[in-house]
Amino acid sequence: MTRKPNTWLMAILMMFPQIIETIYSPVLPHIADAFAVTEATAAQTLSVYFTAFALGVFCWGMLADWLGRRPALLLGLITYGVGSVVAIYAPSFDVLLLARVLSAFGAAVGSVVTQTMLRDSYEGTDLAKLFSIMGAAIALSPVIGLATGGSLASLGGHQWVFSLLFVMALVLFIVSAKWLPETQPKDKHLSSSQRPSVWSVAVTMCGDRQLWLNAALVALFNIMLFSYYSLAPFVFTRMGYGSVEFGYSGVVLALGCFIGSLLNKQFHSRQFKATTLILFAAVGALIGSVGVWLLQTSLWFLLPMMLVVISFGIAIPNVLSQALQNYKQVAGTAGALFGLGYYLLIGAGLAIAAWWQQLGLVLISCALLALICTLGLFRRTAS
Repeated sequence: MTRKPNTWLMAILMMFPQIIETIYSPVLPHIADAFAVTEATAAQTLSVYFTAFALGVFCWGMLADWLGRRPALLLGLITYGVGSVVAIYAPSFDVLLLARVLSAFGAAVGSVVTQTMLRDSYEGTDLAKLFSIMGAAIALSPVIGLATGGSLASLGGHQWVFSLLFVMALVLFIVSAKWLPETQPKDKHLSSSQRPSVWSVAVTMCGDRQLWLNAALVALFNIMLFSYYSLAPFVFTRMGYGSVEFGYSGVVLALGCFIGSLLNKQFHSRQFKATTLILFAAVGALIGSVGVWLLQTSLWFLLPMMLVVISFGIAIPNVLSQALQNYKQVAGTAGALFGLGYYLLIGAGLAIAAWWQQLGLVLISCALLALICTLGLFRRTAS
């Protein structure tokens, strides 16, 4: 019988991708200074990260089926650790970008393989309860990441930040190698003849307009959240604040995640449809985005930003819960392809955001597009 993985270890592994990204965010102004690049160029490291993360989600998801969950996870942590070491000693900005690509590719294992291991070990109500615990843990990530990253950035710049990230990867590798069991049932190891055709599933998904709307919604809400991580450090700098103060703003984001999660639970208890909740979230994000644009010259912009994060907390679980309901027979392959698609969209969106360098306008544009996509989703589900 397959042993169930430790819940706390699973929570930490699932938090890992977001913690390492939020730890990195406060150091962006230091990277711009250290490598003599513009703010827009420094912020591009975040868009590059998500593009590589998308490829990682796809590759590690497939390898988890082919090699097993445990080997795939350990290989991903090794890859991330190597990327962190390269980043510490990067002699130029181009090498730093390469290190970020390698790190992102490895970090993706914490998202896709961890979720797969939980689905191996639990089902039904038990799985739903575990994902609720994971969601609460992930909500703490901005507090831990931004506060830690802000302090390290002020003390030792980007090298201290990447040193901590390497230590985190090393500790997780040691703990996982010692205590993490293999959760893939022996009768579900796939032979080459049993593996679903990636190409056939991809062709089907590419022709699914409703799936594209869902992918766009996941991407747009994530771009709203992560454009804060890439652009807000410079907003704080222009207002005369440093990395430490920016790090404390993670409390606002975590509070928004918790409120969104609680509201989502209340709405579901009252039998609200997922599409209705996504519409609420899109409208809320638009209102919050306008507020950020109006107040972005003062710290008061954090209040409407919290509304954007609340909307994120409502929208994402509802989009993901119904996005792949027509692909249950090929869930693993479909999940890998879906993740690849929306993470590539996130990477492209963050590249535009980094070039634009206007947080309020980026948020408004994404919120408007999310509202349009939601209305399209309503028409598709009603027909």
